[in-house]
Amino acid sequence: MPDVIWDQGFTQNRELSWLQFNARVLAEAEDETVPLLERVKFLAIFTSNLDEFFMIRVGSLCDMAAVDKNGIDNKSGMTAKEQLRRIYAAVPPLYERRDRAFADVETRLRDEGLERLDIADLVPHEQKFIKQYFKNVVAPVLSPQIVDGHHPFPHLEGKVLHIGALLSRKKNEVLGLLPVPASLPTLVFMPDSKTRYVPIEAILLEYAGHVFEMYDVLEKTVFCVTRNADINPDDEAFEYETDFRKKMEKLLRQRRRLAVVRVEISRPISDHFTEYFRRRLDVTDNQIFISRTAPLKMDYADTLGDCLSSTRRAALSDPPFSPQQPAMLPAGQSLLKQALRRDILLSYPYESMEPFLQMIREAANDPAVVSIRITIYRIARKAKLVEYLCAAAENGKDVTALIELRARFDEQNNIDWSERLEEAGCKIIYGFEDYKVHSKICLITRREKGAVRYITQVGTGNYNEKTATLYTDVSLVTSSESIGVDANTFFNNMALGNLEGRYDRLLVAPNGFKPRILGLIDEQIARGGDGYILLKFNSLTDIDIIAKLREASCAGVTVEMIVRGICCLLPGVPGKTDRITVTSIVGRYLEHSRIFVFGRDDAEKMYISSADLMTRNTERRVEIACPIDSPEVRARLHGVLRAMREDTVKARLLQPDGGYIKKPATSLGPTSAQVQLMREAMENAHNQPERSAPEPAGWRKFFNKLLGKVEE
Repeated sequence: MPDVIWDQGFTQNRELSWLQFNARVLAEAEDETVPLLERVKFLAIFTSNLDEFFMIRVGSLCDMAAVDKNGIDNKSGMTAKEQLRRIYAAVPPLYERRDRAFADVETRLRDEGLERLDIADLVPHEQKFIKQYFKNVVAPVLSPQIVDGHHPFPHLEGKVLHIGALLSRKKNEVLGLLPVPASLPTLVFMPDSKTRYVPIEAILLEYAGHVFEMYDVLEKTVFCVTRNADINPDDEAFEYETDFRKKMEKLLRQRRRLAVVRVEISRPISDHFTEYFRRRLDVTDNQIFISRTAPLKMDYADTLGDCLSSTRRAALSDPPFSPQQPAMLPAGQSLLKQALRRDILLSYPYESMEPFLQMIREAANDPAVVSIRITIYRIARKAKLVEYLCAAAENGKDVTALIELRARFDEQNNIDWSERLEEAGCKIIYGFEDYKVHSKICLITRREKGAVRYITQVGTGNYNEKTATLYTDVSLVTSSESIGVDANTFFNNMALGNLEGRYDRLLVAPNGFKPRILGLIDEQIARGGDGYILLKFNSLTDIDIIAKLREASCAGVTVEMIVRGICCLLPGVPGKTDRITVTSIVGRYLEHSRIFVFGRDDAEKMYISSADLMTRNTERRVEIACPIDSPEVRARLHGVLRAMREDTVKARLLQPDGGYIKKPATSLGPTSAQVQLMREAMENAHNQPERSAPEPAGWRKFFNKLLGKVEE
């Protein structure tokens, strides 16, 4: 047997697996059964995903290629340079697919009366309007530049649209640059139509000759650059057998401006014009990508339908769905009080986050509550949670918030909230230098008749009121003494900077999570053909867990995994992973919950967790997995897992070659997990006596539309 895992044929490269995931996002934009405005949103999600991929992952690889040319990815055996070559070859077909999908969506939207126009499409009075708009609104805020012997090439901000023009005057060529001002609207609508519009970059491209009036415009294009993002190497380093962090720290100190890793242009240009980009931006041809039809930025996707009537917008969108009253908490009842009697599960976005927020509000005013402690990774820009925590501190409660200031792209938001909490009298802990705190845990401590009681909440997702309506997550609220004692120990350890703490019930990374997960897999290996593992999470990259799952498969254990994104393990490889199946679901909501099941029936052990099975989570972050003791909560979680396993609408099966195929239909007919869970949430809320029931006909119409059916 080979000594290295990548030669054994059951692992694949992380980055190529991620590109497969984003291709599944793009497939939603290509799907004619998805409403048109939702297809536009999926195109925007695909685009922003790819932007971040280049900023973070490709940026990391470029750094690795510079500082450690011989470093090897431990799942594919490729060097960083080889991975970059594969990535740059895999991305152009995705651009072509996006262009085709955008063209199809645009044609269908035009049939609905919503028209994206080129300047050449405008009728005379519209052309006159655009000319005046350019003169009066656009021209006064432009900052054109030329690049020649007397004018150096400027620093171009990442993901800012520019017009690039090859200019000529008296036989001298120069490069003209025209950034698209952020102050201008993304779309300019025609004066006599709220549904006919021209993208702002198309106007600037049309009038580039007026801006550079001293020159002849030989060629022009819209373009933008993507730059390597500043990263924490401990969080994003690849699993190489080298001290990458120290090398990265040195590189980051030396680097004044982050390198360009991608150039996007809106049309084919000559090789002569391309040479300006190659030379000035220090990129190669395979780093230049053409987007012939789709815009380079699609930030407008969420608001595009606002120009339509409410009736038309509704017809082109998913049916509206509001998170429902939780099934385990009848309306009007206090979650705080109910949790003292039994474990309660909340399931987002199908059920509302509001009961949890009200529990914090109630705790802030409960004389028996002495303290509230919570970890915060990402919260909304407008957060009731912060208001209630501040109120608790102002009411004399001991409030401690462990805030992770390095939550990517939310750093400033977290800094702002930490200042607000501190001003209200909350104690703020900022985590660790080398480990992000990614766990989702809240502990309320009450003193009743001289005795201490804990109410512990552990979740799979952030305390973010906005994403709780967009991401699927689960949240356990329990008064279990053993879990509460562990939670209390956890917060004490965090306050002391102690990552070596011991816990009886909770699995806590970076030290106690991975060994326990491996041990739980070993327990199933010992059962051989009677062993069973069912895992739902977002990404799998941890080499030790991958090897252990392969061992389980070889021992006869049935392993079912529901993995939304990256999966470096290839299932179905004969003699290695043939008892492992991997399903991915990409749909209306972002699948985000992590649920781990080991064994069946009375021998079953079940956990929910904040952690994916990635090395960054298992070894380089503070994460928590919490056991599920309540049979009722277990049953509810199995309901979620069963819906995932039965999905034949959005589910895709990972193949041994790394590709995905649609899951075959069954005798049950087309089944969508997310539609089923929405239906169940509405039925549960409808059956609660405190709430009035919606009209049955409305229910039928709602779900028939979700399923693409015509109401009888």
